[in-house]
Amino acid sequence: MQPWHTEGSTEGGAALRVRSASRVLLVGYLVVAGALTLRPRTVPWVEPANVTVFATLRTPWASGPREALTALGGDLLLLAPLGVLLPLASGALRPWLASFLRTVTAVAALACLLEVTRTSVPGQTGNVDAVLLNTVGAGVAQLALYPVLRGGLRRLAAREPAARATVTVRRREESGRPPFRRAEDTPGGRTPRAARVGIAP
Repeated sequence: MQPWHTEGSTEGGAALRVRSASRVLLVGYLVVAGALTLRPRTVPWVEPANVTVFATLRTPWASGPREALTALGGDLLLLAPLGVLLPLASGALRPWLASFLRTVTAVAALACLLEVTRTSVPGQTGNVDAVLLNTVGAGVAQLALYPVLRGGLRRLAAREPAARATVTVRRREESGRPPFRRAEDTPGGRTPRAARVGIAP
């Protein structure tokens, strides 16, 4: 696991802002997705809950790929942004396989929770195929975008120490204080230090 944000008093850099913004977006998107998914509907008849995998996927594909994507696209896109927001909000850049497994597991658990909750909403029913589509959508988004985001954030984290050092030197120069010097750059070199000698009892 490779953290891409800085810790301590210097944690207010661009990487931290990206992580904080990702968490805000994550919470906001979950609220919106939950409100849209769990909205009560007034319908004359409600289909029974589907607990058979692929049972509701065969009919759309029988009509062709275009019709299938139109019918199933909503479930594929519902939680797809989580494939990007979850890794960013975690604040750590893990290898792609570890990040993919964590993201898919979290999205699958969230999708199951949404479908179980839908069974208690008027006019809504649960569908196990929706859990599958939600998870696939997030997994595809994570695989497509995570390598690019990981590379960009690692470069950002690598630039931050150099940028902070440049700002510190510039501030010292503007305040009239001398810049930092290494011990090797002083005329006499390093100041010799005497070794401590213990006092016998």
